[in-house]
Amino acid sequence: MDQKSLQQEFEDQFNDVVSRLQSKQLFQSDWDIASFAVFFIFIGMILLLVILVVIRCCCCCCCDDHKPRRRKVGVENMALEP
Repeated sequence: MDQKSLQQEFEDQFNDVVSRLQSKQLFQSDWDIASFAVFFIFIGMILLLVILVVIRCCCCCCCDDHKPRRRKVGVENMALEP
């Protein structure tokens, strides 16, 4: 694409957004509303996961100074020994 057509396409999109804002009708169909909702639900879930990771890293690491010792549980299978 050359510079003129790219600039014209950008101006057309900008004018479309401005006209929608002036008419206060941002969504043209139910699909626009649904895609907008799905997008914000996705962004919300990503932010929630990031917040949970930050809480886990900042709060839980300083509280758990000692780790419990792990010991073997169960019966040792002597049949596997050579």
